[in-house]
Amino acid sequence: MIEGQDGLNWEKWQEIVRTVEGSGYHGLFRSDHFTNSNPPDKDALELWVSQTWLAGNTSRIVFGPLVTPVSFRHPVQTARIAAAVDDLSGGRLILGLGAGWQEREHEKFGFDLLKENDRFKRFEEGLDVISSLLNNDQPVDFQGKYYNLKEAVLLPRPKRKGGPPILIGGNGEKRTLPLAARYASEWNAIYLTPQKMKERNHKLDELMAEQGRQPSDVCRSLMTGVVYGRNHQEVEEKVHRRTNSRFNQEELRERGVLVGVGGEIAEQIHTLAESRVDRIMLQWLELDNISDLEAMAKDLLR
Repeated sequence: MIEGQDGLNWEKWQEIVRTVEGSGYHGLFRSDHFTNSNPPDKDALELWVSQTWLAGNTSRIVFGPLVTPVSFRHPVQTARIAAAVDDLSGGRLILGLGAGWQEREHEKFGFDLLKENDRFKRFEEGLDVISSLLNNDQPVDFQGKYYNLKEAVLLPRPKRKGGPPILIGGNGEKRTLPLAARYASEWNAIYLTPQKMKERNHKLDELMAEQGRQPSDVCRSLMTGVVYGRNHQEVEEKVHRRTNSRFNQEELRERGVLVGVGGEIAEQIHTLAESRVDRIMLQWLELDNISDLEAMAKDLLR
């Protein structure tokens, strides 16, 4: 998983896509932001244009936004674009959706983030609109506070029944998990330790039971940081650079970051798998470091 607002342009995106496809990784996910939360501003390649290129220039990897906010785009547009990109890829898109959170980019580009309660009410309506349009062959009517549809139908219909699966990301027990229990095919946690992952999974199971759904109906994934090195000295140097010497390796691990050489990271991934993590997205912050991205694949996938 990469941060698309942190210097991503076409040259870097195409190189990363080819590396991920060719190195054996299962998938490639990226954020959807206009800026970072703090300056300076960097290149930020538009999400759906980049996903369209990936769909037409790869054959194997799954991919998607982690996540795209309804505060940037009308949910009808998101549903239409996602269905088309999924079809182009042969059914490999995972549609990550979110409410939006970063104040700076909303202020700079004129998007209304809304107060938190209203933001999640709008998000719930957006999820309803998107899921209804993707799942219904017949025209859809919807009347809400933020969105209204009248005899709306997506044409052509998605080739994959129901369109791309919806992923909802976030750790919140009061708002995010209930929405995941109702709408999601995949719930994506963020920077959780194995114990915290177990606790949130248990809570999600309870919420899904209230919706009449089975635990197996929702894939459980985790997006978390990674500090990989080819040897222990390199790992130590990267930890110091990343944290400005504020934390050591163990302290980073306690915050949910995977740290170490290939074998050590593999062990940490296996521990997470035992906590019911079906898919893990490693947040790769070194966009220019393609050689280590390839090396990590060799270490983890051999």
